[in-house]
Amino acid sequence: MAELHDLTALEQARAIRAGDLSPVELTEHYLDRVERLDETVGAFLTRTPEIAREQAAEAERTATAARREDRPLPPLHGVPVPVKDLSQVAGVRCTMGSLALDDHTAPVDDHVVTLLRAAGTVLLGKTNTPEFGLPCYTENRLGPPARTPWDLDRSAGGSSGGAGAAVAAGLAPLAHASDGGGSIRIPAAACGLVGLKPSRGRVSSGPVLRDVTGLSTSGPLARTVADAAALLDVLAGPMPGDASTAPALPPGETFTAYVGRDPGRLRIGVLTGSPVPGVEVHEECRRAVGDTAALLSGVGHEVEEVPLPADGSLLEHFVRVWSVGAANRPVPPGREELLMPLTRHLRRLGAAVSGPEFATSLYTLQQVGQTVADVLMPPGGYDVLLSPTTATPPPKVGELRDDADPEAEFAAIGRYSPFTALSNTTGQPAVSLPLHETPEGLPVGVMLAGRYGEEARLIAVSSQLEEARPWAGRKPNLW
Repeated sequence: MAELHDLTALEQARAIRAGDLSPVELTEHYLDRVERLDETVGAFLTRTPEIAREQAAEAERTATAARREDRPLPPLHGVPVPVKDLSQVAGVRCTMGSLALDDHTAPVDDHVVTLLRAAGTVLLGKTNTPEFGLPCYTENRLGPPARTPWDLDRSAGGSSGGAGAAVAAGLAPLAHASDGGGSIRIPAAACGLVGLKPSRGRVSSGPVLRDVTGLSTSGPLARTVADAAALLDVLAGPMPGDASTAPALPPGETFTAYVGRDPGRLRIGVLTGSPVPGVEVHEECRRAVGDTAALLSGVGHEVEEVPLPADGSLLEHFVRVWSVGAANRPVPPGREELLMPLTRHLRRLGAAVSGPEFATSLYTLQQVGQTVADVLMPPGGYDVLLSPTTATPPPKVGELRDDADPEAEFAAIGRYSPFTALSNTTGQPAVSLPLHETPEGLPVGVMLAGRYGEEARLIAVSSQLEEARPWAGRKPNLW
């Protein structure tokens, strides 16, 4: 018999609008699952049951009044959506995954949280993240590691690993996540989910701790393309103070409306090599891309291989910008020694970067975006780029981490996730889809990257692939 967490987020919201499901009942269902299963998968750093119950009760009152008065409700009204612990929720602990901030309480809401409140969603808690979101695994000194429910010995990825574990284990129907080098798409690949990184400027990073580099953005982790599109509709939109703003959809359009819409015949380039020198791509990840290329060709798209030369200098510029971001994270006086070795290593690197060096690296990364737009993806060029999401299936918990040698650890992180950071560099939208699994049943993600500002087209072709090869019926044993 189906349970409430078997329903998609949009199905739950429709039942709430019809009066067939109470937000209070739905929230209690998820709070119970979090209580029973969270320690197993390491999804949450802070649980907020009191806030969740208050918001669910308010959502129920609003839904009842809307039905009585024949008023519409937001598409995700009454649906639980946890927030990654890199984002601030006023009055709630915000650790950023760091023991140095274990007692920090956020003074204000980030804009994404303001939008989630306005959409009538329910906060179950703050999801697990590695320290300052720096590595692509989710292990810290605050709680258990985030594990993929498909194999509890393996990592849920990072840095949105807690969000991925929560959705994949049925502790939340979908989740807020963020991505500065692959941190939405990597957990999606490790947990068998849809992870969508929007275009630069699509979602505001304000009002505090803005990412001035333009690498990072918030976005959705979900089980279906439709749920991911619905959450993007909630999060998207410019705010005062934003450094960049993505092109708006046509008037009256939503991202959700592109689910099931014919994307037309697309020209798709398949990336045949890693952009990071010396990376060996696992056979199952190569097979996932080959199978997806055949599937895309089978539904009518033009597919061809695109050799992408590895560029070590680009990696150097990205690491320089990334390390400056690490050095800029707020650490209270006297608590630096509580930071993890990788964080201290990156902060030392970042502190040594001069202003002109930082500017040069930013200019270089921006030029990569211009080159991709002008050479690979101009009008008449490739509409979409296809690649593996990660170079290997999910690693074992602790496999990437090396406290004794953080420089070697960072190199291992780069070998695991060589494909994702390119879209952060260029500002392009990119999505990881759970279209493949290993013979052992481990999820393997494939990534589609679109032209800047064209999330709608990515959503259309992603839903086309979901229809051609559905994945919603695959669920881990923990489910």
